[in-house]
Amino acid sequence: MAPARNGKSGIAATMSMSDIAEGFIKHTEQTFGAAHPTREKVKNARRIVVKVGTAVVTRGKDQRLALGRLGALVEQLEALVRSGRQMILVSSGAVSVGRQKLRQSQILNSSPLEMQISGPATVCSRAAAAAGQSGLMALYDSLFGLMDCQAAQILVTSNDFADADFRKNLSATTEDLLSMNVVPVFNENDAISSRTAAEVGAASPFRDNDGLAALLAVELQADLLVLLTDVDGLYTGPPTAESSLMIETYCPAVHDELVKIGVNSKGGRGGMTAKMQAAWMAAQQGVTTVIANGKASDSLLQLVSGQAVGTLFDLEESRYMQERMEAEAQHQDPEAPQQPPNSSRELAIKARDASRTLQGLSSEARGNLLHQIADAIESSQEVILQENEKDCQEAKGKISEQLMQRLKLKPGKIKQLGAGLRSIAAQDEPVGKSLSRMEIAEGLELEKVTAPIGVLLIIFEARPDALPQIAALAIRSGNGLLLKGGKEAARSNACLHKIITDCIAQEQPEVGKDVISLITTREDVDNLLKLDDVIDLVIPRGSNALVTHIQQNTKIAVLGHADGICHIYIDPDCDIDMACKICIDSKIDYPAACNAVEKVLVHEALAKDGRLFQLQTALRDANIAIYGGERSSKYLSLPKAPSPRHEYGTAALTLELVESMDDAIDHLHANGSGHTECIVTENKETAEEFLRRVDAACVNHNSSTRFSDGFRYGLGAEVGISTARIHARGPVGVEGLLTTRFLLRGHGQTVEKDAHIHYTHKPLPLHSEDRAPVAAVAGMEQSNGSQDTADREKPISNGQH
Repeated sequence: MAPARNGKSGIAATMSMSDIAEGFIKHTEQTFGAAHPTREKVKNARRIVVKVGTAVVTRGKDQRLALGRLGALVEQLEALVRSGRQMILVSSGAVSVGRQKLRQSQILNSSPLEMQISGPATVCSRAAAAAGQSGLMALYDSLFGLMDCQAAQILVTSNDFADADFRKNLSATTEDLLSMNVVPVFNENDAISSRTAAEVGAASPFRDNDGLAALLAVELQADLLVLLTDVDGLYTGPPTAESSLMIETYCPAVHDELVKIGVNSKGGRGGMTAKMQAAWMAAQQGVTTVIANGKASDSLLQLVSGQAVGTLFDLEESRYMQERMEAEAQHQDPEAPQQPPNSSRELAIKARDASRTLQGLSSEARGNLLHQIADAIESSQEVILQENEKDCQEAKGKISEQLMQRLKLKPGKIKQLGAGLRSIAAQDEPVGKSLSRMEIAEGLELEKVTAPIGVLLIIFEARPDALPQIAALAIRSGNGLLLKGGKEAARSNACLHKIITDCIAQEQPEVGKDVISLITTREDVDNLLKLDDVIDLVIPRGSNALVTHIQQNTKIAVLGHADGICHIYIDPDCDIDMACKICIDSKIDYPAACNAVEKVLVHEALAKDGRLFQLQTALRDANIAIYGGERSSKYLSLPKAPSPRHEYGTAALTLELVESMDDAIDHLHANGSGHTECIVTENKETAEEFLRRVDAACVNHNSSTRFSDGFRYGLGAEVGISTARIHARGPVGVEGLLTTRFLLRGHGQTVEKDAHIHYTHKPLPLHSEDRAPVAAVAGMEQSNGSQDTADREKPISNGQH
């Protein structure tokens, strides 16, 4: 649930409606950004029913038609039709339009005295509907006509749907219109509707246009239903109340008791209750539904591009949310207080408070805690593997073999986890490490020391062995931690999280379990991304779409990489046997890893002396599929690679020919992701030039790209590999989770416009015998209750890396 209102994302915020519509058709992702993970069905929908309520069609004060808003709506519908989608419109507003017309007629046909005596007559809704339908449809005809698009009106009543022949004819007519790219405009024919307010009930097919839209979406086999209203979505209370939170994905088991609906629509019969009921009815019938704000000029295009706009009603997402909650509940301490569903801020605040206590522990205490966690994980191997097997069985057939390799835990991985945690525990104390000392003036000394960043939100793939590694790095560096793992590893993650937090509670009860929290739903993640006043750093590990979405939807600093497009350049002065061995290992050791090679650049000289053929043979013998680049696909008759910048994630790579090392460097700079690049050569001068010139987080000489890893670099573990240039780059271990702060020690000095002070700025040695280590001083400050303002500082000014 999100406390903030929706806004434009991507570059759309600075574009006109026409430009946005054109951008949606040609470059959807560039205009609005990557699709949200929960909105893939929305983005891929081909047949869409859009319902616009009276609050959207009319102006609030006088209930006249909102011409600008309707024009923007028609522009969006036309853009969606041009993009290949079939659009169906259900429009309210005829009664409001008719009332205006009939009241105007009354004024024209009455004398001023008659109007003063009798006042404006009450207009019957059926008469208003009859008078308003023609005006509303005439406006739609004009607006669609101006966009070289056609609309057709279809009026229905509730009783019509009881007739099987009617439903058959309705479907046939709609199919014919859609096949000609005509937009059917549906409305209930209120002029002849026989229903009264007393007759509206469960037996009626629909009671308002929300119900009609849901019924049509099911009847016409739509992929998506969009209910546009005058608020951003479904809220837990009145949208204007500060305590109300918007629900981004609806789940009855979670939200039914929380939602308190306010007043109904002023202009129409419906309201949020009607929309919620209609949306969930459609979702239960397999039609993904979104309730969103129709007053935003581009909300429909934002929504269909896959942005997290409005409230999503989807049966699969709802079941996922419920299953994750149930899985988490199974691993919760029964004596622990139950967290309310809206506790994201509380989790983050508790993590910050616990992290300050953690920072106050001695280095030895934090190291011993990691040893205890390592022992607990190894002794709980059987339980962990049982839970992991359940995850694997559930994911079977739903994920690729490469992803299954990441998900699967084996005894060897558990043993490696224990070794990694002990390795982190054995590292030198990272917190409070003195980096520099300087005498500012006589008796005034400045010291720069390392400090924890604060609270970290780390989102990682369905790889359960990552959870203990990340937790260990956070503990060693004194940071609070919020974790969100891939849904496929829900049981494994919950089991490991319980083992770790139980150890913390037992060994360091003053720190407590709150220092590391496990987030179970995507909705919670979106809520946490808005807490830039509490969370200091987000580290996403996963797909390009995930990382891009996070970067575009948070003000919190983001550290991570979106791609792992790694290259190996094979120089003429290479040992070809070594080159074959390195290329095969860089791909086959773990094809789905971000440090697996995706493209091999071969100097064209190797094509002339037969060594290129030797390389191709070795790769094929290793069952690696070879695709060609722009030059090699012609020269070597290879199938063309999907793109110059393609990450396979499988046992496949691109082979490309280059003229020189300069050509190779230009190529990898243009098409790489700045992750890991490698040269294979026996010429040391060439190798050193390559290492010096290549701009990447990791640059290798005569070694597999798979060495780009925190454990292999001696970091014990890593939270991820950063391709950013600010704060941390490459495998991010304990040091990457630290920032710095300054400690100034004086004897009563004051500035006084610098009139009575002489600045010396003299460097001092790092160690002083007459003062306790900084870590111990920091610990005493914590125990005395002082608040470290450096904990709130962010290492990066924004999230756009």
